[in-house]
Amino acid sequence: MIKEKIISAYEKIAEKYNELIDHKPHNAYYDRPNTLELIPDVKEKTILDAACGPGKYAEILLSQGAKVKGFDISGKMVDLARIRNNNKEDFFVHDLSLPLEMFSDETFDIVICTLALHYIRDWTVPAQEFSRVLKPGGVLVISIEHPFFEYTCFNSGQYFEIEHVSCIWEGFGDPVEISSFRRPLSECLSPFTDNGFYIDRLVEPKPVKEFEQYDPKHYKELNHFPAFMCIRAVKK
Repeated sequence: MIKEKIISAYEKIAEKYNELIDHKPHNAYYDRPNTLELIPDVKEKTILDAACGPGKYAEILLSQGAKVKGFDISGKMVDLARIRNNNKEDFFVHDLSLPLEMFSDETFDIVICTLALHYIRDWTVPAQEFSRVLKPGGVLVISIEHPFFEYTCFNSGQYFEIEHVSCIWEGFGDPVEISSFRRPLSECLSPFTDNGFYIDRLVEPKPVKEFEQYDPKHYKELNHFPAFMCIRAVKK
């Protein structure tokens, strides 16, 4: 039921999300610059963009000479990623919580997964699958909602639990309820360290200067307390 609600919400906001993605402050001037800094040189590298949304990361990485495959659970997001990147074959619908049976072992040099894992309660399968499809020494880069921010934002009294939470988004057209799963820091790291990765870098990001002109209030807040966290892990 929760998964269906998440899919329905993203189907509703897909067009507006895609329309705003180039300059929406939390995406364009907070998540992306900090996440992209963790991705090594991509020229001639093969990249999996897991939960690709409307394909903005893929657009950037393709422009830098990478080969990119991308998937998302939202059919509308996949359609938009195909349009954005003039490519119908390399973007497809798939559920991040399910095995990546369409890919052989050691297919990719890099896997990215941005602002998507918090929609899944159990990260074991994606962590195992990311490890399996990466080449030895391959890099996984993720961005997630910061566990301390979420604990505060949702007024949780059970920090060590993984719990279903929801909020109303009003920045993409009509208000829409977004469900996700809040978890402690340990549950953000152990699925990867338990499944063949070591954590190479962990970044508590600050917004870049451009953010301020679009949203001075949140620019100030994010310079005092992080909302996201970016992690680079390497396959052992």
